[in-house]
Amino acid sequence: MKKRDFIADDILSKIYQNKYKAGEKMPTERDLAKQYDVSRYTIREALKKLANIGCIKIIQGSGIFVSDTKYKSPLIYNSLTEKKFKDIESKIIFLKKITPDAALEKIFDINGQHAKLWEYKRVRIVDYQKVQIETTRLPYSYFPDLNEAVVTSSVHDYVQQNDYQISHFITTYSAVNVSKEDAELLNCKKGMAAMKIVNRGILQNGKVFEYSEIINLDYSVSYFTPFNPYSHKYRKN
Repeated sequence: MKKRDFIADDILSKIYQNKYKAGEKMPTERDLAKQYDVSRYTIREALKKLANIGCIKIIQGSGIFVSDTKYKSPLIYNSLTEKKFKDIESKIIFLKKITPDAALEKIFDINGQHAKLWEYKRVRIVDYQKVQIETTRLPYSYFPDLNEAVVTSSVHDYVQQNDYQISHFITTYSAVNVSKEDAELLNCKKGMAAMKIVNRGILQNGKVFEYSEIINLDYSVSYFTPFNPYSHKYRKN
């Protein structure tokens, strides 16, 4: 683990331990550099990561402050959410209308000869490196004017602009090896270790608006997970 990532995780841990509390001013860059015995540049990079995921605010001339964001979501950050949207580029492989198979009909709770889905495939590029392949389906009836410009930018912004309220996501992770086809898209070796992420987006009305399958290189994710004593007791039986 890089020093900046260790420091970011350690500061994050101290925020969740209430050693740095919401609204309070944190130690200065200089003081943090002394604490961790690293350069101010390394501290600056660690703080940039925490600022990007919304855990701290850096106010020029005033200092570093803890944001009141913890506990609002179990996801603290992952490899993409720690990046600003402007730092992520999308290259579209295709965007097309498809007829759903039986599995997709069940996922979206649709059926009938005329039921259609949008399907798009895009490669996500961060810091000039291809890191992710995403294949996503959305109901055509919800988003008849979906286009490549939307897929290149933020689909979730587009969903909300269409007056749909996103409620939550159900996400599953599994370790995979990159296929030959995906390796060509990601410019990496076939068989390389990767993370497969299957994501189901749910609206406030309970309808599924998105189903995606993602292959991600060098993926990491951090969650805030409350201890569940009932689950722990059940697993002991």
